[in-house]
Amino acid sequence: SIASADMDLNQLEAFLTAQTKKQGGITADQAAVIAKFWKNHRIKIHESLINQSRWDNILKNMNWRVDLKSQSRHIDQINTPVAIVEMELGKNGQ
Repeated sequence: SIASADMDLNQLEAFLTAQTKKQGGITADQAAVIAKFWKNHRIKIHESLINQSRWDNILKNMNWRVDLKSQSRHIDQINTPVAIVEMELGKNGQ
């Protein structure tokens, strides 16, 4: 819960306090150890979760435009907008 919410120190303190008051929860000593560990390793844990959830491909470039038909067999198709999107994907780290 702490890592997925990327809790700041105030949120962490409130969460751990609630856990110590819950029946069958953690002790104050355990809460202190968890808090110290989170303070020391928060950035590494957050980066690890991001890397695990990221796709292999990344968006390297994107181009888009909107075209309008100026001629058509049917009058109701003139000035109909058409969006064209071009996305360039690449491998992460390349």
